[in-house]
Amino acid sequence: MATTFADLGLSDPILRAISDAGYETPTPIQEKAIPYVLMNRDILGCAQTGTGKTASFTLPMIDILSQGRSRARMPRTVILEPTRELAAQVADNFETYGKYNKLNMALLIGGVSFADQEAKLNRGVDVLIATPGRLMDHCERGKVILTDTKVLVIDEADRMLDMGFIPDVEKIVSLMPPLRQTLMFSATMPPEIRRLAAKFLSNPKEITVSPPASTADTITQSVIRVDGRQKRRTLFRLLKDDTITNGLVFCNRKRDVATLYRALEEAGFSTGALHGDMDQYKRLEWLDRFKKNEITILVCSDVAARGLDIPSVSHVFNYDVPTHAEDYVHRIGRTGRAGRKGVSITLASDAESKYLGFIEKLIGKKIPVTDNTDAKEAPVETDDTGVEASNAEDTKPPRKSRSKRTDKAPRENKAPRENEAPRQDAKTREESRGRGGRKSGGRDRDSYYDVNDDPLPDIKDTPFGQTEQVPAFLLRR
Repeated sequence: MATTFADLGLSDPILRAISDAGYETPTPIQEKAIPYVLMNRDILGCAQTGTGKTASFTLPMIDILSQGRSRARMPRTVILEPTRELAAQVADNFETYGKYNKLNMALLIGGVSFADQEAKLNRGVDVLIATPGRLMDHCERGKVILTDTKVLVIDEADRMLDMGFIPDVEKIVSLMPPLRQTLMFSATMPPEIRRLAAKFLSNPKEITVSPPASTADTITQSVIRVDGRQKRRTLFRLLKDDTITNGLVFCNRKRDVATLYRALEEAGFSTGALHGDMDQYKRLEWLDRFKKNEITILVCSDVAARGLDIPSVSHVFNYDVPTHAEDYVHRIGRTGRAGRKGVSITLASDAESKYLGFIEKLIGKKIPVTDNTDAKEAPVETDDTGVEASNAEDTKPPRKSRSKRTDKAPRENKAPRENEAPRQDAKTREESRGRGGRKSGGRDRDSYYDVNDDPLPDIKDTPFGQTEQVPAFLLRR
């Protein structure tokens, strides 16, 4: 018989909220982690994205927080997230599952007014969800006191490591009491994460529900080999498929996100953009519109690849092959979530083959390669000169032949135009330029010597009347 949420020891208010959300049975990570969290054990959890990690710590934390009360500027629990979007998503989870519990929550992320956040902190919060940088800012201002923290959650620890947040995390942990419960979750478990776990956790229960860096079996993966100059055309063709309900398109660079977004918009696609340099309100607006299906295509950088819970993404397109193999796992983990089917398509040029090899080594299997039918069947677009459009700017016109004239009479000297000085012969031009035969602003080698190539006498001893022995560049000044 399948395990239910009631079998995990959760309270009735939480079970009602779970039922209202439409969930009936826990995922493997939830089934294994929730009982140990309720037992106040430290947890080191490793699970691929899309397996329900967020609920595995939010559900028991709501139960733990149902008893007791918070004090001003002293949060009872702290959840650290690497990105603003992921922090906002965790806040949504607390609102969903904690609606029958009277808990106060504060979200500390960049791009939002300090005054509004400080007002919530002064009223006292049970749950503090934050990115490391913004939490450090509040701590340095004296607006947050962490000496009463009972539970600490470090989510997406491997992403924290990649983004350089570990020094901030270590500083934050040093401000907390040593007797606390710490939960660390990560999609991958490199040696660096294990060293951090040994530093932050006390006798943790290690929970692994799938091999590290594995991809979900519900995702159909494929690679399309394509010339780098044909990527945009191939993507446009793929996006016209009627089976695509909605999709995420990932680029490696933020500027490419903006460029591709504009191109898709001009082509008539319902699209939005998401990258790290955007205003926070604009980022949240695009995410909300995508979740509500007001737009169907969201062009993203890797800021959106980790932990975003958008349940029904049908397709993920890797417009660029990620340079870090782990990012591939997180990108395609946005589809095929909670048992649903998903499709992942990667456009790979020859220059990106080595990154593709790293990915296949990490996930332990070959990704099927699909022919690029667009490149074979689609007519080649040309510009007005007949040059292929995608390569027009890189193509130069052929050089004209420089063969000697053999069939025409020799040219005659043309008469000078009106107001034009007569042409000089070679000897006259040579004499007008001076010795050396070239124009060099008066700094020719010969300009520093007299007629006989003897060194010039000291300028101080030379009478100004003897101009033939004065360097040419002095005369021009």
